[in-house]
Amino acid sequence: MGKKYTSIGGQALIEGVMMRNGKKVAMAVRKGDGEIEIKREVHAPKWKNIGKIPLLRGVAALVGSMAVGVKALTWSAEFFEDGTEEEPESKLEVWMKEKFGKKADDIMIAFSMVFAVIMAFSLFGVLPTLIISFTKRWVSDPLMLSAMEGIMKIVMFVSYVAAISMMKDIKRVFQYHGAEHKVIYAYESGEELTVENARKYTRLHPRCGTSFLLIVLTMSIIIFSFVSWSSPLTRIGLKLVFFPIIAGLSFEIIKFTGKHDNSLVNMITWPGLMMQKLTTKEPDDSQLEVAIASLKAVLDDEEEAVS
Repeated sequence: MGKKYTSIGGQALIEGVMMRNGKKVAMAVRKGDGEIEIKREVHAPKWKNIGKIPLLRGVAALVGSMAVGVKALTWSAEFFEDGTEEEPESKLEVWMKEKFGKKADDIMIAFSMVFAVIMAFSLFGVLPTLIISFTKRWVSDPLMLSAMEGIMKIVMFVSYVAAISMMKDIKRVFQYHGAEHKVIYAYESGEELTVENARKYTRLHPRCGTSFLLIVLTMSIIIFSFVSWSSPLTRIGLKLVFFPIIAGLSFEIIKFTGKHDNSLVNMITWPGLMMQKLTTKEPDDSQLEVAIASLKAVLDDEEEAVS
């Protein structure tokens, strides 16, 4: 059957998979007793007008995806806390609930997202610039300094992913990541959503968060090759200012590559696909079953009937 391009995407969870199809979100988790628990939600975009504006829609999509992803991870983790003593709530958590009530959890998630962005920016945006700036006494060519900074970013990113991929728990998450991709491929190929059909597809998919992050890194290297090294602090400040633009542009690239298949697209997506060899692992049949359950939960009745 013919290949069809969709906007369906997903995320690996703790012993599960989240799938998203427009406003529909579904999370499926394999519980300790072997049963699959499914949770369905509807997340309407909060910035409807922004969703039609190139670049800005990428930033809005990134923020929205992070919020939904953190909630999904938190939900999946709750199934594996049984049998352990619950830690008492911190003073901050108690104060947040007293002050904000039901909105406390959303605010805590927002804080977690901000903290994660700050840490990522510090590690891959600030640290390489500060380290390379010390070499200016020996290297004066701005393009050479930028190239060195770019290489350091890529090496740090790949090394970080390679290191965590060796952890047992992370390997399980990466297997569910692979299951997510295989099932989406089967659906996009018009196949019936079965374990047998999904198993034969590759675990590497061009519309993946790993590819997005690599494109963000690449775009930042290209753009900041034209920024002066006279002041490392100014360079870091400009990175912070231009980050939303780079993220938005990277989103448009991912969106384009997900809908086209030609030599140019293959060249753009190849590095991200190679990186996914680290961030995805071959899933087993039980993991594919979870991914299938999650995908079916976000399909319309007509779509599911075809699948």
